[in-house]
Amino acid sequence: MIKRLLYICLFLTFVSCQFFDLEKKSTKVEKPIAKVHNLFLYKKDIVKLIPKNISGKDSLLVVKSIIKNWATQEILRKRAEENLSRAENDSYTQLVQDYKNSLLVNGYKERLIKQQLDTAITVDEIASYYRLNRKNFRLNEELIKIKYLHFGKDILDKKEIIKQFKSNKYKDLISLENQELNFKAINLNDSTWIKVEDVLLKIPKFRENPKELLLKKSKFIQKEDSLGLYLVAVKNVLIRNDIAPLNYITPTIKQMILHKRKLELIRDIEKTLINDAIQNKNFKEY
Repeated sequence: MIKRLLYICLFLTFVSCQFFDLEKKSTKVEKPIAKVHNLFLYKKDIVKLIPKNISGKDSLLVVKSIIKNWATQEILRKRAEENLSRAENDSYTQLVQDYKNSLLVNGYKERLIKQQLDTAITVDEIASYYRLNRKNFRLNEELIKIKYLHFGKDILDKKEIIKQFKSNKYKDLISLENQELNFKAINLNDSTWIKVEDVLLKIPKFRENPKELLLKKSKFIQKEDSLGLYLVAVKNVLIRNDIAPLNYITPTIKQMILHKRKLELIRDIEKTLINDAIQNKNFKEY
């Protein structure tokens, strides 16, 4: 019996030693890699700042740079706290608190907006908004409805391509679209408004001429240089300060409608929160 008790005691002693040894290992304190006054910098604090796939030598330089920057900032902060007046310190503390409050409030508002904002906008809403505010939609750039074609001099059936381009027949336009890979630039949709500057990027030959050449309606313009032939037909033109067309300004109108809804939703949310606080006796004016 005594012998059995002795074995049990030895076993418990061994287990307890193992346990405390494991506990000591698990609670091992991480060694700091730098210290400024009573502040410590640890490896875990900078590991995310070190770029991946960097060589050992370069990583050492990066780590030293991070440590130096951290130390510089902390030393400056400490000196600032010691040398600025109490009023200045309090002022900066208040600014930090105000900024934090602003981030929290705006973050909460954005979450509520994301959950509650109706983002569906009908065609009728856009048309109505445009009709009521159209005088405010003035262009600050020139727009044109245009079709153009740019192809190299070595292309086959050059005359046929020019003939099809001049034509307004649907089958001729389809024939040109089917040859798109043979052209350097193509746009046959002359029902869409395009910025003149965007057109000049596509057909550089016209940069040599006054912009006004594209700002006149023309059924057909042909130009040629060492890069090939340029065919252009200008269907319609709008100049600066003209009222922007609805289909061109639609994306902007959608943004404006959504912005208006956001403001209205925020006002409703704030009003609801105030009323709830009053009913729950969490807000009271004296």
